[in-house]
Amino acid sequence: MADLVREPMLMVGEGWDSYRLLDSGDGRKLESFGPHSFIRPEPQAMWSPRIEDWQANSEFVPGADEDGGGRWTASSDLPDEGWPLGWNEVRFTAQPTPFRHLGFFPDMAPVWDWMRDQLCDSTDAETLNLFGYTGVGSLALSKHGRVTHVDASKKSVAQARENAELSGMDDRPIRWLVDDAAKFTAREVRRENRYDGIILDPPKFGRGPKNETWRLEDCLPGLVADCRKLLDADSRFLFLTVYAVRMSSLALAGLLDEVFDGLPGRIEHGDLAVQEQSGGRLLPTAIFARWSNPR
Repeated sequence: MADLVREPMLMVGEGWDSYRLLDSGDGRKLESFGPHSFIRPEPQAMWSPRIEDWQANSEFVPGADEDGGGRWTASSDLPDEGWPLGWNEVRFTAQPTPFRHLGFFPDMAPVWDWMRDQLCDSTDAETLNLFGYTGVGSLALSKHGRVTHVDASKKSVAQARENAELSGMDDRPIRWLVDDAAKFTAREVRRENRYDGIILDPPKFGRGPKNETWRLEDCLPGLVADCRKLLDADSRFLFLTVYAVRMSSLALAGLLDEVFDGLPGRIEHGDLAVQEQSGGRLLPTAIFARWSNPR
């Protein structure tokens, strides 16, 4: 039976050459994405900024609703086609999107490291990336074997394929699937397939390619239960992240504790955070829960 670690923990991203959190405060954050800098809304930055005058190529101005609407301010300095960035050997294109991010989630960098640590002695692992977006996590996992990448957005999967080509990894054994994550996982259970590791990064609300509705609180327990059926005592990990919800990581850990009954290993939970470049202040970004089965 997996041991539940009750005390929450931090997974902190310190930034790297392609990404830095420069400052935060007054409900915003200032970040550099390679040669360009941006200001984005950040409700959890309730403190005061440490840099007096923020200079940025563009700023995301949120709309009046709470569902993520808004727009970027105009900038003539940004290439329309985006610009290349990298994390270790993985390359990808950054570009402002209508959803206030820039085509990848930099706070996931410590998660990519952690997953690779779980597979460090393997070159033929089978891993599954649900809600895989533009594929940076899938490309990171492909170092250790075969990856199944699932996302409901045809555009995101196309961008993931382009990132694979940019990385020189278009020959890696990755299945790029445009599909509803929950339906795909249920089919994998019926096929009696198994995986060595699973990462899932579900949205608060979303729709599948056939207009399937996803609501986190209603749909997550069933999806996690199906993911558990794809893992066994020889599997290595499951990593779950959740953004922008009124929920504690304790809730995620409690769900895994129930569903993973009968498997060995350890269940941990806590916050993802990014460290500012100067001063070391930590900006929380998401909650997570993870199951690992060290060898």
